[in-house]
Amino acid sequence: MSVLRRAIRGLHARLLLAHLLVIAVGLVTVYAAASYAAPRFFERNMLAQARRAPPPPQSAIARPSQSGQPTRPQSPGPGRFGIMSAELEQRVTEIYLSSLADSLLLAGGAALATAVVASVLVSRGIASPIHRLAGASRRLAAGHYDERVPVDGTTEVHQLATSFNAMAAAVEDAERRRQELIGDVAHEMRTPIATLEGYLEGLLDGVIDPSDRVWAKLHDEAGRLRRLIEDLQELSRAEAHQLTVICRATPPAAIVQPAVERLESDVAEHGLSLNVELPPGLPEVQADPERAIQVLTNLVTNALRYTPPPGEIAVRVAAENGVVRFEVSDSGIGIAPEHLPRVFERFYRVDKSRSRASGGAGVGLTIAQALAETMGGRISARSPGPGRGSTFTLELPTAA
Repeated sequence: MSVLRRAIRGLHARLLLAHLLVIAVGLVTVYAAASYAAPRFFERNMLAQARRAPPPPQSAIARPSQSGQPTRPQSPGPGRFGIMSAELEQRVTEIYLSSLADSLLLAGGAALATAVVASVLVSRGIASPIHRLAGASRRLAAGHYDERVPVDGTTEVHQLATSFNAMAAAVEDAERRRQELIGDVAHEMRTPIATLEGYLEGLLDGVIDPSDRVWAKLHDEAGRLRRLIEDLQELSRAEAHQLTVICRATPPAAIVQPAVERLESDVAEHGLSLNVELPPGLPEVQADPERAIQVLTNLVTNALRYTPPPGEIAVRVAAENGVVRFEVSDSGIGIAPEHLPRVFERFYRVDKSRSRASGGAGVGLTIAQALAETMGGRISARSPGPGRGSTFTLELPTAA
């Protein structure tokens, strides 16, 4: 009983039962309508035929007998249609109705058989893609992230399969990024932890004498771990859109000048020049000033890290089509075309040889992108190629 109940609950069985129910209702309706209407149409047509029929033949009129007296016809009197006897009319009507019933039963049986075959094929064609999707979703939930389903069937099933494949691709990409994140975090933490462990073991064994230089080194490595954790926390909040952003009308100069002032000494220390082009009369932008300064500072810091001396960093601001563009250009190592789509991924570095100490944790651009999008703006990157510098552009909407 439970097996039968599960089978009836299946989509295929329910579709088939629905088709059969519609077919049965249609057949009963056809039979009832024909049984009700056929005798009346038959009577109407016979009466019309009787009005157009010629008079009865002479054989049906009384003829005199040999004795000279007229004789009565042997056949019964005419029926109500006037074209045949009453007995014959009744017999014809019975034969017609019986033939009609037999024809309806035969036609109904043939139609039912054909409809059952068609319903089985149609319901199977609808249910099979659904069953494939259900199986694929179970395998995807079990960890087979490369699972895909063929895109076929009706328009709705086609759209469902396309959406499932897009979802599976997104899940697979998210899993890939998760694995890369775990590997990157482990790699970033391995170096400072190994340094701390080595120095602490040396101190415990008496191999290394405690000194101000040793304590400073331990403090620096602990600081690297703390900054990595802070970067990860900031990245997590930024990607979850949980950072506090209070946008208001802000002059572009109030964003550029603080960011430039923070890094002027670092730029000079690296032997680079910093040029700022801030034309007057620029419209105000709708942004959180502190977050916008943080984004622009990240862009200038990124240019500083990847521009060898003697080099140049330029910050240009311009307004066009309802947005204000903040461009940070450098004459640094540049970006190859295959790296451009990934420069905003977390922990991604164009120059793989750079460590965290020289190249940062690799999350600054990711945080900057999340902050820009939270403020209603966007960030893009372009580069002519390796060794030819790069340009990062922050676009913020105008306050108007």
